Amino acid sequence: MNRIKIAILFGGCSEEHEVSVKSAIEIAANIDNEKYEPIYIGITKSGVWKMCEKPRAGWENDNCCSAVLSPDKKAHGLLVKKNHGYEILRVDAAFPVLHGKTGEDGSIQGLFELSGLPYVGCDIQSSAVCMDKSLVYIIVKSAGIAVPEFWVINKNDRPAADAFTYPVFVKPARSGSSYGVTKVYGADELNAAIESAGQYDSKILIEQAVLGCEVGCAVLGNGSGLITGELDQIRLSHGIFRIHQEAEPEKGSENAAITVPAGLPVEERQRIQETAKTIYKALGCKGLARVDMFLQESGRIVINEVNTLPGFTSYSRYPRMMAASGLTLSALIDRLITLALEG
Repeated sequence: MNRIKIAILFGGCSEEHEVSVKSAIEIAANIDNEKYEPIYIGITKSGVWKMCEKPRAGWENDNCCSAVLSPDKKAHGLLVKKNHGYEILRVDAAFPVLHGKTGEDGSIQGLFELSGLPYVGCDIQSSAVCMDKSLVYIIVKSAGIAVPEFWVINKNDRPAADAFTYPVFVKPARSGSSYGVTKVYGADELNAAIESAGQYDSKILIEQAVLGCEVGCAVLGNGSGLITGELDQIRLSHGIFRIHQEAEPEKGSENAAITVPAGLPVEERQRIQETAKTIYKALGCKGLARVDMFLQESGRIVINEVNTLPGFTSYSRYPRMMAASGLTLSALIDRLITLALEG
């Protein structure tokens, strides 16, 4: 039986390059090689595309060859550089294991659409919307879901610091993980937080801190056929959650404990899962997404953010939530590729 050829893209130009490489390493270790023929395309931090044997730390130094995705639908695959020019390597689908800018914001999805290539995950529109936290809040609020009070500014703006009730969070509106995010406890800290966020995006979000426990929900599927993993729950001892920025994230976070399944009553977990599905559908997501929310003491559920290509590392939340519900990483990868091929 001919194996299904899957172009697995990893690395990329965003601040989450290293996390993407770790995600790709886990996928390489768990993909069904009897059913699929993975073709690994690493993208350097400067944006150079290379076909390599397997993702690993230091992959850029391996004996790689140039390989780019052709936007020509007739080619339906990769242009691989050989001694005397480029050869076409046809592929059946793409799996962009790319986090953050250019990976989750609709950029690479646009190239897949031009190429006529099925791909894992959200389409151009939902990727672009979910990357912008302010747009997420506007759409989700219209669907009847609570959102934090928020303000949008330009990175060069300096709003009156006494206009806010502290604490507030200052965030890049369009960036991944918690890069550039600061919890501001007083007016004297606001400008420095805006400077920090402005290193990652020109559009800055200032949002009122929400009191409540943070919960996450892994959602999988297209249209009405959605399933969810077990919820996880984050408990912080101090500061904010920054798992990808720890020195050794594989050993856990120095200020956070993540519980899977969340220590909540069954009825409460089900209500949060249904809310996550509502958010997922309102934003037009497909394939997969991790929906992060706050659960307040009153029972009110408030949206935090949506990740359209969450991490697949050994310590990542999305695969852990799915595994807790009985779906192994190998089965999850298979399901995601199947959804992509089904369209």
